[in-house]
This record gives sequence, C-alpha cells and structure tokens, in this order.
Amino acid sequence: MDRKYNDLIGDMIKENDYSYEKDLPGKGKPLSKDYIQKDTFQHFQKIAKDAGYLPPWLKLQKEINLLVQEAQTEGDIKKINKQIKKHNRICPAPLQKKFVSLVHLETAKKEW
Repeated sequence: MDRKYNDLIGDMIKENDYSYEKDLPGKGKPLSKDYIQKDTFQHFQKIAKDAGYLPPWLKLQKEINLLVQEAQTEGDIKKINKQIKKHNRICPAPLQKKFVSLVHLETAKKEW
C-alpha cells in the first residue's frame, strides 16, 4: 500500500477516464447575456413558462373564474366558495381572494 489514505473518487476518475477537456458544444464561447443577468430561479421560471407549466393555484383560479361566470343559484355559490377556500390555502397570501355571495355576484364576475 503506497498511499496513506483511500481516495475512492480519485480512483474512480482514473479508472473511467473522465476528461473535462472533451469537445463540448459551446466550449470557449462566451455565456449569453440572459444567463449572466438572471439567477437560477429566474431561469427556472422562464423554462417552466416556455413549457406551459402553471402552478396548481393558478389552474384552480381559472376553474373558479369559469364557475363564477356560470353561477346562478345558491348551490353554485357554495361550490365556488369551497373552491375559493382551497385556492386561498395554496396560493401566495397577497393573491388570496374573497368569498362570493349571490348578492355581489355581478361584482365577483368582474373581479374574477
């Protein structure tokens, strides 16, 4: 045994010949300005938006909007308020919505 310690990762690299000098696409080219100006979360948001991802609370908000536009009875209002309660539990606090009542249905249609 010629070493005083075990270097497992170093041994794996030597065995598998992981070379970082392979010709990779874009090697030696400068990074795009978008990449430099944005952080990781902003990159994730852009990729998710481009892929058509919507957070669950936004999907629910769209469903509630359709329900509010079609609502006519007290039973419809109860279903809508259940959905609004669920929406308010999962969405960010500043974006929470008020419950709907049959009296104020017309204003709710404008808000949603």
